[in-house]
Amino acid sequence: MNNFFRRIAHKATEYCGSPLAFVIALSVIIIWLVTGPLFHFSDTWQLVINTGTTIITFLMVFLIQNAQNRDGKSIQLKLNEVIRSIKTARNEIIDLEEATDEELYQLEQEFREIHQKTQKELEERKRKG
Repeated sequence: MNNFFRRIAHKATEYCGSPLAFVIALSVIIIWLVTGPLFHFSDTWQLVINTGTTIITFLMVFLIQNAQNRDGKSIQLKLNEVIRSIKTARNEIIDLEEATDEELYQLEQEFREIHQKTQKELEERKRKG
């Protein structure tokens, strides 16, 4: 079931993000607008577009979330591999997405201090010539 959903979701997100899908969606909206006078801009006429866009939006939320989850996970795995392969890197950073907010804040502060120190060193080098 997961593999089937993954394949369908992947194909759907590829298609839905294409220029053709945009043109089709835009065409549907234009046709709906043009038919407004034909249906006297009735409540049913409005309900058709509202219902259609709501259903499509509802389904797209799940497709987009699935794609983002997969992309995020694959990026994390790639970064983990890079960290693991660098001898001077700290391997405890590999599963950082599991860290608490406090741990993330502390690490962020540490990297800010490193950045500030590096900036000062660069400024000193520039002054020296």
